[in-house]
Amino acid sequence: MLNWTFNRSGITADASAPGGPSHSLTSPPPEQINPQKSKIALALGGGAARGWAHIGVLKALDEEGIEVGMIAGTSIGALVGGCYLAGKLDELETFARSLTMRRIAGLLDFAIGGGGLFGGLRLTKRMQEHLQDISIENLDRPFVAVATEVNSGHEVWIGEGSLITAIRASYALPGIFEPIKSNNRTLMDGALVNPVPVSVCRAHEQQLVVAVNLNYDLYGRSAVIKHRADNQAIDNQPQAERHVTTRLGMTGVMVQAFNIIQDRISRARLAGDPPDLALHPKLNDIGLSEFHRAGEAIDRGYLETKSRLSELKRLQDVMVRS
Repeated sequence: MLNWTFNRSGITADASAPGGPSHSLTSPPPEQINPQKSKIALALGGGAARGWAHIGVLKALDEEGIEVGMIAGTSIGALVGGCYLAGKLDELETFARSLTMRRIAGLLDFAIGGGGLFGGLRLTKRMQEHLQDISIENLDRPFVAVATEVNSGHEVWIGEGSLITAIRASYALPGIFEPIKSNNRTLMDGALVNPVPVSVCRAHEQQLVVAVNLNYDLYGRSAVIKHRADNQAIDNQPQAERHVTTRLGMTGVMVQAFNIIQDRISRARLAGDPPDLALHPKLNDIGLSEFHRAGEAIDRGYLETKSRLSELKRLQDVMVRS
């Protein structure tokens, strides 16, 4: 991290050293004063368990002293972004790295007859330990969580009110978590309409927008395949072929369908409204539900950001001059 203590200490360089400067470090000549760097706006995309990579991204930015001026988040991007602006990123990382498959199961409460398999109340109670009574408007920087209205399909930007409610609405994955009712609206996962919310940052007139796309390397560019339908009766199919699809299970099929939807919508939206810089952590082998692999995801987000720092700093310099 930047050594701010050294910069503020008032230490004077040793003028007696050979070739040593004769001026104090607290009073540099005008030509040595660095211009103010542009703050960045982050668009943190959805991707369920792959979203732990956002923690690594934010850690890398903090280490380099790159200031985040705004965050727009979808789904788990809203969770990580909201915790970061609330000053709770370290607690979230500790929680994420502690997850095992058994602990994950303990956080899920089955909801019989509800709008999803899980009610999410146990997970909400864990969030309340750190985010209780925090309002979005009381954060020190702008934050917007993206959700989808169930009845109309509208894209909903939540920029005020309860931080916990906004986060829960943004990650309410259809069929998995129950939709959230808030102010006469029924809300669910924002990845259905805006998986990587660059447009939110643009609407807030942010000068330098950096997107984190968690699904970039899942499928590649879409293709059209010509196919001949087989008219063989299912009873005559070999047993192994007959159960290829059903092995995924209902939840597996839903998750895979959501993966495809999210990837295609992301590509369409980002083509029309691209960020200034896009980060693509390599996460294609981490499944949506593999929350116990947080350590891997965090490390990959960190490494991807570190590898792109020179580009980001160059963009900051360009924005300062413009």
